[in-house]
Amino acid sequence: MEQFLRDIPGSDQWMNIEEIHAGWSHDQKYVVQLHNRRKYLLRLSSSDQYPRRMKEYDVVKKLLPLDINISKPVSFGRCDNNRKVFTLMTWVDGESASHILPSLSPEKQYELGYQAGKILKQIHLVQVSKGHTSWHDFYNDKIDRKLLSYKDCGIRVPDADMIIDFINVNRSLVKDRPQTFQHGDYHCGNMVIKEKQRIGIIDFDRLDIGDPWEEFNRITWCAGISEAFATGRINGYFENNVPAEFFPLMALYLATNLISSVPWSIAYGQHEIEVMTKEIEKTMEAFANFTSVIPKWYRKEF
Repeated sequence: MEQFLRDIPGSDQWMNIEEIHAGWSHDQKYVVQLHNRRKYLLRLSSSDQYPRRMKEYDVVKKLLPLDINISKPVSFGRCDNNRKVFTLMTWVDGESASHILPSLSPEKQYELGYQAGKILKQIHLVQVSKGHTSWHDFYNDKIDRKLLSYKDCGIRVPDADMIIDFINVNRSLVKDRPQTFQHGDYHCGNMVIKEKQRIGIIDFDRLDIGDPWEEFNRITWCAGISEAFATGRINGYFENNVPAEFFPLMALYLATNLISSVPWSIAYGQHEIEVMTKEIEKTMEAFANFTSVIPKWYRKEF
């Protein structure tokens, strides 16, 4: 074991440690196996991240009473002579949903998406403290920042004006929206499937507080893997009774996320710029250049 890990309480029981290289985080991540074969996810952050990680850990503890298959908190603190912050979470067994879904039948994909939607609904029932800035003010400021970032980034994507026009016409839809606990990055890349039967949710690194329906701003990544899964996510969340006001808001959140993905991708190089540009093209096609708020891949009944 690395010396800098030895001051983590309980590390003397660790039998094996393997670093994980997947994901976009700057943190170091490891899968830790104990002598009793139990596994944990260990995340190491720089010392300046202590207040943020502590807040995240305290919020995620509120998920403990939920009977859902998610990564749950075990311990938190400083290590490596206070140079690092550690967070230890339970390990969720399974294979990446992005890899498994294409091998399953459409019916099974839909069923797993329905599970994911129901889990998300439970996550959103967790109580959060009051006193936050109104969602209308917060999200409109966010829109302004993202549109300015796109304007200043120097890269132009086809039909971006249609996206921007749609955002500006519909930005008032966020008025009076509630705020709940958010996973923050809810898509099949942060889900695992165990024995082709059960969905597990991982990586709460971007947890936040905001409109619960904003969590659908990355659902196009699910639809790109499985349209049946993406449809199931929506139907499961609403138990087959999707309110009419949902789709315009989902489209607004998707459009805002799309336009911000362009400047975000620059730091990761040309390949990622091309990936995001292609994703914009696919989403524009699904929403008929945002002349429709219901994507072509969605089915009310499956």
